[in-house]
Amino acid sequence: MTSPELAEEVLDDLDVLRARDPRGLLPAVAGAGAQVRETARLTEEAGLERVTGGGRPRGLVIVARREGAVAASVLRALLGPSSPVTVDVVPGPDLPVWTGPTDIAVVATRTGAGRYAVTPAYEAARRGVTLLGIGAEDAPLRAACSTARMPYVPLPRSRVRHTTLWSLLTPLLRLATDLGLLRPEAADLEAVATALDEVAEECGPARESFTNPAKTLALELLDAFPVIAAEGPLADTAAARFADQLATLAGLPTSGFRLPDQRVAACAVLGGPLAPRDADDFFRDRAEDEGRRLRLLTIRDTDAAHHDGAGEREPRSAQEAMAEVLRTAVAGNVPVSGLAEHGDPDRYGRLPRLARQLAVADFSAVYLALALDQERALRR
Repeated sequence: MTSPELAEEVLDDLDVLRARDPRGLLPAVAGAGAQVRETARLTEEAGLERVTGGGRPRGLVIVARREGAVAASVLRALLGPSSPVTVDVVPGPDLPVWTGPTDIAVVATRTGAGRYAVTPAYEAARRGVTLLGIGAEDAPLRAACSTARMPYVPLPRSRVRHTTLWSLLTPLLRLATDLGLLRPEAADLEAVATALDEVAEECGPARESFTNPAKTLALELLDAFPVIAAEGPLADTAAARFADQLATLAGLPTSGFRLPDQRVAACAVLGGPLAPRDADDFFRDRAEDEGRRLRLLTIRDTDAAHHDGAGEREPRSAQEAMAEVLRTAVAGNVPVSGLAEHGDPDRYGRLPRLARQLAVADFSAVYLALALDQERALRR
């Protein structure tokens, strides 16, 4: 296992970072704000009125995987249970049998290629379903949308794999706004881009580890088994994204719990056999440590304080459940990290606050992968 001292040296050496990042993940993550602005322009040019002109649909069917599925989950969480339309996320290639002309199908994929993208597009056209495609600018999906005379958001080929979340989420937010499902101020793309730009400055590679929230978190996860506790559905989308990035980029498994409904399970893990029990000796020789230690990672959403379903024996709000999870971690001597809780998170709106969490998560996962030299190892 890489020592924290060596990892910190790696993360603060720009030449080493550049050598360990052949795909350019760090520049791609740092450019998330520019990605939002460029994709917003491309969405505007695509002509969404061909989709929204028919009025509010019965439901949205979003065909997506990985980053596209996270983007769809963000939209569904923002709309919440009071959404006037259903939002279904399916992996493709098949559309749900009930999808029909009163629905809108969105195929969201970085590449716009393969049967999981092209097959549902042609199937939507055959059934008379209104269609929106999102993918690479010269992809087969574009031809399918053109055949159906439906709009297509062409993403530049410069998009880097694992860093295109905002290219897929931006058109979805714009679509929901134009359909009247989200208030414009709730999906302010310029506010999101500004928040992402701020994180790029705070967490960029030139910022040293002791003042860099993403590098600090990466170092904390170096010898950890993360237990992610998400405060409500929207925070849970950030948790899912972070878990996927940590696994895919750094090879690090995680355990995730959405609060309040998984409060009991989270507390059981934090107080279970993997908890350290004894007080941690700060001055011990960590080189002698064996294996990974539990670390609680909290993802907060202060707007998720509603209570869970009626009929529960002990209904608790997400906020109350998070407080109990934190108490359990302290009692079990489990260290705690908070995702993007630096600065003043409450000065941001709900979506920009989520954008900051997603950006710090992406930076941290990339830094951890580079500290472990995982990127070069996977390309050998």
